[in-house]
Amino acid sequence: KDILWVLLMLLILILITLATPSLMKEPENFRPATPLVTPTHIKPEWYFLFAYTILRSTPNKLGGMLALLASILILTIMPKTHLSKQRTMMFRPTSQTMFWIFISNITILTWVGGQHVRYPMIELGKLASFMHFFTLMIMLPWMSTLENKIM
Repeated sequence: KDILWVLLMLLILILITLATPSLMKEPENFRPATPLVTPTHIKPEWYFLFAYTILRSTPNKLGGMLALLASILILTIMPKTHLSKQRTMMFRPTSQTMFWIFISNITILTWVGGQHVRYPMIELGKLASFMHFFTLMIMLPWMSTLENKIM
């Protein structure tokens, strides 16, 4: 019963991929490049946009690259920072709140990464980048230890 829907979704994915491979791509990326002019808007694929926003919101180049690497490395070590004794989030409303803050922050970072570099997007990118690091490095372990004390 479930395998039918898995196969159906796989068939739809294969049909979309083989029939129209450029359907989900950014049309701006297909313009011919000229070596004398810097493009006004560079937009990576959607799954890199959150990291691109963090790179873009840091004023110097080395700091931006370090922040970009740190944002990706933080996601890999995030399971190690989960210090709560209980693994499920069903009975932990503070962890549920932190999870949804994290999801909304990643969504904001992804959206800002797709926008042009202008005044409100620059400030929003800086704020969302700060919240990304603050949520994952400080708030998440703190909430886990707080929930351990409550339980």
